[in-house]
Amino acid sequence: MIQGPFLDTYVKRAAVAVLGLSVGMIGMYEQAHAVSAHGVSQLVYVGTQQARIEALRFDPSTGKLTTVGTVAKGLNATWLASNPRRPVIYAVDDDKVREGSVTAYAADRATGALTELNRVDSDGRGTTNLSLDARSKTLLAASYNSGTVSSIALEPDGSLGTRASTMKETGSGPNQRRQRSAHAHNAVVDPSGRYVLVSDLGADRVFVYGFDGATHALLPDNGNPRRAFAAPAGSGPRHMVFGADGRFVYVITELSGEIFVLRWNAAQGRLAPVQTVSLSTPEFKGVRSGAEILMSADGRFVYAQDRGEDMLVVYRVDPESGKLSELQRMASGGTKPWGMELDPSGKWLFVANQRSGNVAVFSVDPVSGKLAATAATADVPTAVSVAFVK
Repeated sequence: MIQGPFLDTYVKRAAVAVLGLSVGMIGMYEQAHAVSAHGVSQLVYVGTQQARIEALRFDPSTGKLTTVGTVAKGLNATWLASNPRRPVIYAVDDDKVREGSVTAYAADRATGALTELNRVDSDGRGTTNLSLDARSKTLLAASYNSGTVSSIALEPDGSLGTRASTMKETGSGPNQRRQRSAHAHNAVVDPSGRYVLVSDLGADRVFVYGFDGATHALLPDNGNPRRAFAAPAGSGPRHMVFGADGRFVYVITELSGEIFVLRWNAAQGRLAPVQTVSLSTPEFKGVRSGAEILMSADGRFVYAQDRGEDMLVVYRVDPESGKLSELQRMASGGTKPWGMELDPSGKWLFVANQRSGNVAVFSVDPVSGKLAATAATADVPTAVSVAFVK
């Protein structure tokens, strides 16, 4: 039996031990809670026109958006793309006066920090857009100022391999300020994996090249006549997206503010017009302009940015004809929407508003396809593009 001062010492030591155990348990709880939070949250990277990449963190279960901060500096990383299988981000160096490049970054899921893996020259000036074909593990880089598109192989760890090919386009349009030469703006691999389509703002064309997924190489257009689709003069094709079944392509134009619905013949590698939709309202008298276009995962809805009116427009897709009918029109949450992306769940739409310098988050109703504004927004000066890492 312990008595006297020995009892006091024993009680004190026991109390310290219990306190230490309690603190340890609290620490373990906090660590577990952090891991749990990390497990449901996702990193959101934002490309800007201020030679830096910003990071945000988003919880799709609550819609809460928080700022991480600047995670990369130096390159004019306007456009970003993410690797769907690894925590890797790809960024352009959009510089019109010198050769551009593409940089691969490893993302730290816990902190959001980016570590450069490697960099590959894009063989073009003003590298402005990236598109990743997961099936062939190929990254396509469109360079606006040089009118070129390059294909870059991806390594198993997500880093960049060799540049496999480059195609240089020619052509012009009636807009003397914007269309004096070819300006490749976006390139995508078609669902068959046999072709690459390139929307060219300067040439008013959607170019169609062959594609060898095994070698990651673009192949010349050997069609007779050539497969390139001639868009209306002065329209300025900007970006495009395929429908869910691969039978239709939706091209948004920057200069005329329209969407072209085109039928895609994968057997022949050719496009045919189906419908032209104006993004702007009939009463709008300002400069018409379109920016980004997205397709819902189930192919039932198209989301488009009406840059002229700072609006988002939702369209319902007719599954048989591919035609669009307007479903909803709402403010973009800022001014001059430039890029946007659906989060991996498809339940949230992130909109980068370049002029107002912010990223606005909208909820997506998976049944109706309609959008709803949320209170989630983040200040990101000259925000241009958005990419996600789970």
